[in-house]
Amino acid sequence: MFDPLTVVTGVAALALALWCGFATYRDQPTKDWHFIGMAVVALLATVQLVVGVVQLARGRHPEQGNVIFVAYLLAAFACVPAAGLMSLAERTRWGSATVAAGGVVLAVLELRLNDIWGG
Repeated sequence: MFDPLTVVTGVAALALALWCGFATYRDQPTKDWHFIGMAVVALLATVQLVVGVVQLARGRHPEQGNVIFVAYLLAAFACVPAAGLMSLAERTRWGSATVAAGGVVLAVLELRLNDIWGG
């Protein structure tokens, strides 16, 4: 796939996780700035989804199969927005904890995507 994009997305997801984890530590809910950070990470995941689909359309195939690759791409795409929606429902420190967990999950999904592709 495109390794720099995978690395940047994973690092951005971990940065978001640390930022929201710190907000959890300080007993703060998610704020507007956190949602801007989530939007940036979600944009990176969207670009990765598009790049992955384009790679598949060009005839390149992951080592572990197309179905599992697409499933992981879709999970990575939906991870942070889903955590953001859940944090809106929980306007306490646990909303921030949910986004932090979503960032960690996205970083792990990025590692797995790289592994599936054959990186």
